[in-house]
Amino acid sequence: MEKKTLQVITLGCSKNSVDTSHLLSQVQDLYTVLPEDYDGHADYLLLNTCGFIGDAKEQSIQAIFDAVDRKNRGLADKILVFGCLSQRYMDQLPAMIPEVDGWYGARELAPLVKALGGPEADENDYGRFMPAEKASYAFMKISEGCDRRCSYCAIPLIRGLHRSVPMEKLVREAETLAARGVKELVLIAQDTTFYGLDLYKKRSLAELLRRLSAVNGIEWIRIHYSYPADFPEDVLEEMATNSKVCKYLDIPLQHVADSVLSAMRRNVDAAWTKDLVRKMREKVPGIVLRTTMMVGHPGESRKDFEFLLDFLREARFERLGAFKYSEEEGTWGAQHLRDSVAPKTKERRLAALMEVQRGISFAYNLSRIGTVEKVLADSYSDGILVCRSQYESPEVDGEILVRYDSRMGVSPEQMPGHFFNAKIVSADEYDLIADFESL
Repeated sequence: MEKKTLQVITLGCSKNSVDTSHLLSQVQDLYTVLPEDYDGHADYLLLNTCGFIGDAKEQSIQAIFDAVDRKNRGLADKILVFGCLSQRYMDQLPAMIPEVDGWYGARELAPLVKALGGPEADENDYGRFMPAEKASYAFMKISEGCDRRCSYCAIPLIRGLHRSVPMEKLVREAETLAARGVKELVLIAQDTTFYGLDLYKKRSLAELLRRLSAVNGIEWIRIHYSYPADFPEDVLEEMATNSKVCKYLDIPLQHVADSVLSAMRRNVDAAWTKDLVRKMREKVPGIVLRTTMMVGHPGESRKDFEFLLDFLREARFERLGAFKYSEEEGTWGAQHLRDSVAPKTKERRLAALMEVQRGISFAYNLSRIGTVEKVLADSYSDGILVCRSQYESPEVDGEILVRYDSRMGVSPEQMPGHFFNAKIVSADEYDLIADFESL
């Protein structure tokens, strides 16, 4: 009997991608899994939604309407929606979009797996669905939820309180991924620095790094989404001494002006933030820092914004993303603060901030011309290998483009997942061009 077809469209962050991977691993034997960009008929069409900020919610709502349109045209039999948006608006969405056949939350996948005919949840399941093509990296979610109460953030309302994944389970998951050819683990969570506090009564991220480093086949481990307050310094020591831990850290700071940080309820101030950045650069020479900044938070004055720009020019973050404040119902900010910065002012500030950052990022890329770096090939197309060094994180940073060279020893199609040395020969604001140097 021919299997039914199932397609999942994942919106939002890498944490949602991990949820999709875990879901599919539990039902992949029951269905033919279709590619995400497939536009033909699917028996089951699933949408993993995002509900973090206004733009993300609008994108998820539009994706649901697009799915309904496919169903109306006979290109989908059943639509199931899960993830953050449905978790947050479970009491409203079913009546608004009755064409959807099932709504499921974000906090556990078991009800959705059951609806798809899958097995009961298995606490010892370490499965991850991997596409047919070889993946050189994988995101690994080390905890769920968040105990922080930043003024603007709805994640604790959606995902609940912080819950660490036991270390033994993560090691087993890493072993499974390594056996499938994964070379790099990207550790993600709402706050990776909080890892272990609930299970082991101490911050245990450094110990987790050591345990994962011992997994045969894993060559790089990268850390994302680290909260600045009470940052565990033993993580910096591990990064400085452990060759498998990338000298790269994603630490969303959001702002630096004291009044804005206080309104954001970030539990740090400008002096703490500047000292932390200095300490990171001192303890881990050559570290690349990625951060996120927010403009237009309630109460942000022109002086606060100029202070932020001055800080960026001083700190010179190699990587930076930014977004505008949007009031999210249920958050502390929505209940206690007035959205006081005009939309056009937010737009101008965002553009000005990114203009400053473009110059910083371009200067950093130019400084790497002539250097020889170890790179990991992610994909190949039309004679070009798309690669990264330890200083580029997948899906959010620029890439290193290298023309295939017969001296690499294997066919170009087999190169993804391989490491080699490349010499940087040119750069733009985002990407780098390099030549093959040696294996």
